[in-house]
Amino acid sequence: MSSGCPPQSPAVAKSEVAVEGECPLLAATFAYWDNILGPRVRHIWVPKGDQLMFLSDGEVTFLANHTLNGEILRSAECGAVDVKFFVLAEKGVIIVSLIFDGELKGDKNTCALSIILPQTELSFYLPLHTICVERLKHVIRKGRIWMQKGYNIISVLSLEIVPIMELLTSMKTHSVQEDIDIKDTVLNDDDIGDSCHEDFLHKAISSHLQTCGCSIVVGSNPEKINKVVRTLCLFLTPAERKCSRLCRANDSFKYDTGLFVQGLLKVMVADRSVGPCVLGVSIHKLYVCTAMTQTPVN
Repeated sequence: MSSGCPPQSPAVAKSEVAVEGECPLLAATFAYWDNILGPRVRHIWVPKGDQLMFLSDGEVTFLANHTLNGEILRSAECGAVDVKFFVLAEKGVIIVSLIFDGELKGDKNTCALSIILPQTELSFYLPLHTICVERLKHVIRKGRIWMQKGYNIISVLSLEIVPIMELLTSMKTHSVQEDIDIKDTVLNDDDIGDSCHEDFLHKAISSHLQTCGCSIVVGSNPEKINKVVRTLCLFLTPAERKCSRLCRANDSFKYDTGLFVQGLLKVMVADRSVGPCVLGVSIHKLYVCTAMTQTPVN
C-alpha cells in the first residue's frame, strides 16, 4: 500500500435481526468520530428476510458516516442528545440520527445512533417518529452509563434496536386505519351486550378519555379485542390512530411503549399463582411499567 493511501477501516460488526414479515427499516447503525480516521461505523443491524430495498454494507457505512460529518465542532450541554432528520433523495432514503457524546476506550467521542428507511416510507414513519426517538433516547441514556464503566454498548443498544424493528414491522400490517367503520366496533347495535356489556363499555371509554386516549386492551379473543381497540380509537385523531395497533390473531405482539391503543392476547400459564400474562409478563406488572398513564381494558 502506498503511503498516500488512507489507513484501512476496521471491520464493521453486523447483526442480522429475524423479524416476521417485511420490515420497513433498512438498517440501524452505531457510529462514532475517530480523531484519526474520522467517522467510523462500529456496528450495523439489518433485518433478516424480505426488504423493500437492498443496501450493501458499503452503502450503509457511507450513509452512517454522513450523519457525523460536520459534528466535529459539536458543542452541546453534557448529556444532550441531538436529533437529526436527513432526507437523501439521491439515495432514496431517510435517516434519523441521534447525536450524543460518549466514552469509548477512555476517550470522549461524538457518537451517532441512526435508523435508515426508504424514502417511500416517509408518510408511514412520520407519525411514529416521536415514539422511536423517545425509545432510542432512553436506551442511549442507559448506554452512556455502560460506556463510562467500560462495558460493551452494543448489547445495550440491541435491547431497543431489535424491538423497534419489530414495532415498525407490526405497524406496517396491524396499525389502525385512519377511517373506522362503526360496524367494526362494539358500538354497532348488534354488538352491544354481545361483545361486551354496556356498563363495561361506559367504564372503558370514560377511563380511556381520562388517560388522554392511552389504553391497553387485553383478552383471549382477537376479534373482540380488535373491536374494542377500534372503538377506543374513535376518540383519537387520525394521526393518533396511526400510532395504535390491532391484535394479531395467531400470536400476541410484545407490549410496546408509546402507542396510544394496542391489543394484546392474554396467555394463561400453568402456574395459577402467576395469573394471566402477556408473553410471560404479568399483566399487572405490565400496567405499572408503562411510560404513560394507560387504561387497562381486560
